[in-house]
Amino acid sequence: MRLVFAGTPEVALPSLRALLDNPRHQVAAVVTRPDRPAGRGRHVRASPVRELAAEQGIEVLAPARAGDPDFLGRLGEIAPDCCPVVAFGALLPPSALDIPKHGWVNLHFSLLPAYRGAAPVQRAVLAGDDITGASVFQIEPSLDSGPVYGVLTEQVRPTDTSGDLLDRLAVAGARLLVAVLDGIEDGTVEARPQLSDGVTLAPKLSVDEVRVDWSAPAPAVDRLIRAATPAPGAWTTLRGRRVKLGPVRVGVSPANPASPANPANPADSAGVPLPPGRITVPERGVVAVGTGTGPVVLGEVRPEGRGPMAAADWIRGLRPAADEAFA
Repeated sequence: MRLVFAGTPEVALPSLRALLDNPRHQVAAVVTRPDRPAGRGRHVRASPVRELAAEQGIEVLAPARAGDPDFLGRLGEIAPDCCPVVAFGALLPPSALDIPKHGWVNLHFSLLPAYRGAAPVQRAVLAGDDITGASVFQIEPSLDSGPVYGVLTEQVRPTDTSGDLLDRLAVAGARLLVAVLDGIEDGTVEARPQLSDGVTLAPKLSVDEVRVDWSAPAPAVDRLIRAATPAPGAWTTLRGRRVKLGPVRVGVSPANPASPANPANPADSAGVPLPPGRITVPERGVVAVGTGTGPVVLGEVRPEGRGPMAAADWIRGLRPAADEAFA
């Protein structure tokens, strides 16, 4: 089939590469979001999808809005049979949806109808789900509600960050997307309506939402930090300044990281109970913080205005008071 691929971030690249390598389909153009400032220097940067398309000599369309007349006119001239979508990042109006013969087909990283929206993987990690997956569905004007062509499942591992899980789903989902497009061309797949029960929404995690509440149970703190890794990044404050947190370890003793902690009596290395947010002085390279149920051990931290570093190195230079705590 003649395809126009729509996507923007790195997570879309496995699918675009899989389609470029598939002799059954021709990627005639890609649609991506306009170049935007990114990184600490806020330099304007092309999207990963635009960069790959440029390497391959493929036409790039980057409309400010998917309803722009110039974009719709060019899309009509290309006359795609189908438009596969992976993390494009913009809503598509009916005027765009009506152009390809087989419509727009989206790879979404959840088992629909669960987690419709922009952050399905983050929400699955935050909720503590054991199983998630990906769905390929026909795009309709309403949010992620279209009939589904195919699904795959993926286990959520106990230490998965959103980034870890999304990387695996992107690779497995690329194979699913290609198989669905093959089936559409052959007429061997049929999209089935989503169930009306079990609909949940997955909006982006806001910066306020990923501030760590140290009075929460340790497993909830762990899930929040993993869900927010790599973006937007869970955070807390110390001495009035923000500190971003990488994944933590739960259920270990600060005094002896090889031994389980006693959740009923969270304590620092001297055996003193750890109130929520209280930081221990590091011993054996371990920095522990009290939560509502037991301590967690910090891994990597990113202090405000600085790069990532090991928690023990950061706090050794900080020299916290014995009763110092995150807020």
